[in-house]
Amino acid sequence: MAAPRMTPPSGMSTRLTFLFALAAGVAVGNLYWAQPLLGFIAGDLRVTTATAGWLVTATQLGYAVGVLLLVPLGDVLDRRRFVPIMLLTSAAALLLCALAPSIGVLLLALGVLGVTTISGQILTPLAGDLAGDAQRGRIVGVVGSGTLTGILASRTISGLVADAAGWRTIFALAAVLAVLLAIVLYRAIPPLAPRTRLPYAQLIASVGAVVVRERAVRWTLVLGATGFAAFSLFWTALTFLLSGPPFRYPAAVIGLFGLAGLAGVLSGLRGGRLHDRGWSLPATGAAWVLALTAFVVAAFAVRSVVVIIIVIVMLDVALQTQALLNRARLFALSHEARSRLNTALAAVNFVGAAIGSAAATVLWSAGGWTAVTIAGTALCCFALIVWVRGRRGPLVIRVAPPENAIQGALPIGHAP
Repeated sequence: MAAPRMTPPSGMSTRLTFLFALAAGVAVGNLYWAQPLLGFIAGDLRVTTATAGWLVTATQLGYAVGVLLLVPLGDVLDRRRFVPIMLLTSAAALLLCALAPSIGVLLLALGVLGVTTISGQILTPLAGDLAGDAQRGRIVGVVGSGTLTGILASRTISGLVADAAGWRTIFALAAVLAVLLAIVLYRAIPPLAPRTRLPYAQLIASVGAVVVRERAVRWTLVLGATGFAAFSLFWTALTFLLSGPPFRYPAAVIGLFGLAGLAGVLSGLRGGRLHDRGWSLPATGAAWVLALTAFVVAAFAVRSVVVIIIVIVMLDVALQTQALLNRARLFALSHEARSRLNTALAAVNFVGAAIGSAAATVLWSAGGWTAVTIAGTALCCFALIVWVRGRRGPLVIRVAPPENAIQGALPIGHAP
């Protein structure tokens, strides 16, 4: 039987929305502290840059595991306690990263960090639960934009801190910040009863049941994974490009390139409003056209900083917009299982990201920047084919009235 609902007294205030965005950004930023520091870490731990590239992959694979096994608990646990607990466990993993004496220990520590730094994926569906129907896309857009800000700002902050105080310092500071956020969020999150009550095994199985039952979920997951693969492919390879000839930039400078991608934050805010107005699918197609254009332009950026910055802005606007729209459409599908829908989306997104990072390492060794841009172009073409075939059928989310939703079932009713 579904648990009784408890309506929060204040919903998502502006203050709480931006606190969620900050916490989500900090949590997902933990996945990317190492990305601009690959050369730095490789030199310190005496391994090749290609070997250090697996640090990002290990973190993302750990994150996919954490999302799959822990995020569904957001539908059955008290999130006011669950979110701070996850922040505290990620703080412990960050401290282990700061103290790691070898590449093997660091790989293990980053894998554990990936598993535990999933609080942002709990906060996003929680924001959807607390928001009203008319503002849900906008609220989710703000929190989602906080996630992108964390991904991009983490690279900048990481590079600057590592250049000034060594790469271990950033992990120690991140641990302190996670502890502080755990305290603040425990005080700020309003009480909200769990959406349903299910045994853990049944809860996890219901994630797969959602994917099997709902065609729109499956098609949306394909777009999400492709977007994150393209995003991770580009940013991992960009680190290799900027750290080698002709640029040879230090970690601090490489990190600053992440600031150009913050344009995607604004697109995320606008993307939420596009969903609320019913333009989600057309905007998704436009975003993928922009991403395709960005990878084509990137092929000519091998020696031009200006062109690289233009590509970063284009790509981050495109991929942030499509990612937000994917999530907003899925959240419209069910009132009872948003954490499980978010689990399915986030898990495949970060499996895609891990594949993108690994592909960047392999492609860079095989064909350099040219091979990377060809792969990125191919990913965008694939996503556009999926969008064209699905925009009038498989990608359309059909929603049932809230009172018909029961114990994790995702009913099909009328199209919004």
